[in-house]
Amino acid sequence: MARPTKWRRIENVPTVPYFIPSEKGVDEIPENVLKLEELEAIRLKDLEGLEQSECAEKMEVSRPTFQRILLSAREKVADSLVNGKVILIEGGNFTRHICPVRCMDCGNEWTESYENMESIKHGEYECPACGSKKVICGQNCKGRFCRGHCRRHGWREE
Repeated sequence: MARPTKWRRIENVPTVPYFIPSEKGVDEIPENVLKLEELEAIRLKDLEGLEQSECAEKMEVSRPTFQRILLSAREKVADSLVNGKVILIEGGNFTRHICPVRCMDCGNEWTESYENMESIKHGEYECPACGSKKVICGQNCKGRFCRGHCRRHGWREE
């Protein structure tokens, strides 16, 4: 069984979702789809000037994974600039925050995107190991984003 893709943490969601090289014949221009995590990799490395290890740490991925994301992003941007293609920014496997989660029945622990925490709160989420709906936010957040919000929204062990 293939390993699930790890969530990539991003800090910046662009306000403009596309770039068009020309206004004439927009429907006929080919496009490249730049994933949000690819844009984040370019922002961290090329705009912020961080080292790859720092970028990888911020995105909560390994350094080789960060390198692959960055190379893919740069290839798409270069292709669009050289060949006059539209750049559409959308999709990907990203989250704004990553939270630890725990099953109350089997004790399985994993990380989940913050965006899924609302379904966990309402009991609509199942443990991937045992199928139980008794899933809570992990209490060992170690100062990460999740800990502060869990208390505020009542997402804690009872």
